[in-house]
Parts: sequence; C-alpha cells; structure tokens
Amino acid sequence: MTVNSHKDRLSRRSRMMRLRGLMRKEFLQVLRDPSSMAIAFLMPVALLFLFGYGVSLDAEHVPIAIVVEHPDAGTSGLVSAFRQSRYFEPVILSDVRQAEDALLAGNVEGIVHLREDFSRQAETPGGAPVQVIVRGTDANNGRIVSGYVEGAWATWLRHRAQEEGTDVPLPVQVQERVWYNSEMRSRNFLVPGLIAVIMTLIGALLTAMIMAREWERGTMEALLVTPVSIQEVLLGKLVPYFILGMGGLALSVLMAFFLFGVPLRGSLAVLLLASSLFLLAALGMGLLISIMAKNQFVAGQAAIIATFLPAFILSGFIFDISSMPLAVRVLTHLIAARYFVAILQTVFLAGNIWTVIVPNAAALLLMSAFFLGMSRLKSRKRLE
Repeated sequence: MTVNSHKDRLSRRSRMMRLRGLMRKEFLQVLRDPSSMAIAFLMPVALLFLFGYGVSLDAEHVPIAIVVEHPDAGTSGLVSAFRQSRYFEPVILSDVRQAEDALLAGNVEGIVHLREDFSRQAETPGGAPVQVIVRGTDANNGRIVSGYVEGAWATWLRHRAQEEGTDVPLPVQVQERVWYNSEMRSRNFLVPGLIAVIMTLIGALLTAMIMAREWERGTMEALLVTPVSIQEVLLGKLVPYFILGMGGLALSVLMAFFLFGVPLRGSLAVLLLASSLFLLAALGMGLLISIMAKNQFVAGQAAIIATFLPAFILSGFIFDISSMPLAVRVLTHLIAARYFVAILQTVFLAGNIWTVIVPNAAALLLMSAFFLGMSRLKSRKRLE
C-alpha cells in the first residue's frame, strides 16, 4: 500500500464521518423542530382530504325543475327517468314562472318544460318538443347538465320503445368503451395529480428554510470554519429531508389507494423511482431558494409562490395543457409537476406506459440536476 493510497483512504473515511455527523445533526434538528414533521406528514394528509373530497368534476344530485303543465301517463314516465337518475334531484312544478324564479335564485341548475299537449304530440310523427333551459353562469357545469338531460331523455326513449316493442330510430349506433377509467370518476384522475401538486409544495418548503435558518441563527458561520466542504453541507441537509419527503409521498399514495379507491395498475418500483426524481427536483428548488433568500420568511413565501401556484395551474392537473395558448404551453415545460402529473396519472390508471414514463422521467432527471447544480454554484464557503 502506497502512502498516497493510505492518505486517500483516510480522506474518504474522514469525509464519510463528517457526512454522517452532518446528517445526524440534521435528523436531530428535525426531531426537535416539529414543524418539519408537520410539513412532511400532516400537510399532505390535510391537503389531500381537503382537495380530494372538495374538488370534483362530477355533477351529481343536480337540482333541476321539471315543469309539467298537464300531468298524465306520458309525462310521468319522463319524470320517472329523471327521478331514477343519480345525477338529478328533480323538483316538479306546474308553472314555468316558478321555475324561472328558482333558476334566477340559483335554487335549480336547469328547467325541463313539458307543455300541456306533450303526450299527444309525442304520438305524432314529428314528436313532442321539450324545452330545456340550463343555467350557464358556469359554462362547464352547464355543459355537463345539458349532457345529462340528453342522457335521461335518451334513456326514457329506449324504455318507451321497449315497452311498445319497437326500435328507437337512430341513424348511428354508438358503442362506447372507456379505457383506464371505466367508472368515469373524476377523482381517479384528480387525486394522482393532487399528489404531484402537494408534493411540489412540501418538497420545496422542507428545504426552503434550512439554509436560511442557519444564516439567521448564526450557525452557518460556525459550520463554515469547520473542515466540511460545501458539498458535504448540502448533502448532509438534503438526505434527511429526502427521506422525510419520501415518507410523506408514500403516505399520500396509500391514501389515494385505500381512502379514495384510485387503482394502482403500474409498477410500484416505477412509481418509487419517478417519485425520487421528482422529489430531488422539488428539494433542489427549495434548496436554491433557501440559499438565495437567507431569510426564513422570504424563503417560505418564495417557495409557495414559485411552486404551488404554477404547479396548480400549469401542470395539467385540472386545466388541459393542449388547450392553452402556445406561449403558456411552452412555459409549462419549466414546471416539474407537469412531468410528475403525467407519470402519476399513467402509472395509477393505465400502468407502465413507457412512451409516457421515460421522457417525463428524463425531464425530471434534468430538472433535478439543474436545481442541485445551481444550488452548488450559488453556495460559497466564505463569510460575507
């Protein structure tokens, strides 16, 4: 064994001992400061409860007014179709003015108007006209209600034709087959996206204040006069919060599977690898903010503004990216959550679709390298 190789071994051993010491110090800091534990575990649980149950694109039990000017056997069949639908809570009225007042007051979302001669005209070749008025202040909800009314109308027509032993004269027979989310539950689509948005905030917040805290407390100066390198300082702070973040992410995945009933059709190993890449990017972003801010309040505010809002709006979690203007679509490529949302929704609902997973995972790897590299470049082992 040469003298140089012996020195190298001693140097590596010293680095490992310093790194273990730094990580142990950070773990003790986490245990003494419950705010980090709360951010890692309580915040994702609270946000998943709040958004998972509060945000839904499904319209169920929609109040709707059905105006029946002349009740008879023909109108009762159509009213029954609405009553049996889980999408509506029909309110039967005899005067269209009452229905309009209810619509203006926001008590109902739409009006179905069956005129006095509805049953007689339904027997004629031209059929009976049915007036449908939908409250359109919320355009998306208006389209959903309109579609549901057409569905209830089509169901009634089919039942009526079966009772009469005839066929409904439809020029096109649609045979629907929904892949991946056959129950058409919006929650199956939203909850995986929520995990990405929430973990963006959690990951950035976990590391955003650690360097700033050292500067504020004056402990950074004491750290800089020790033999530790700046890489060891960054790594010693990153590893404990990476473990904390993965714990919070695992908790979110368990909640999605067991509490919200979202199917997990892909590989757990792929989910773990993609989550690691995403968390490194989020922690790296928080670390960079922390290094530049050097103030806990400013770092916390910057982390929320730079991560949560862009992730919520531009990740494709709710708003379809392909429908956005070109300039905004280009901007979404700078949002790490965009790639993680695509991976999570694919792994949860469709399985291991490599044409989706590989390019998005590569983008996350590049973003992780960028933020961690910038954190290293912006860190200087000197007193200012």
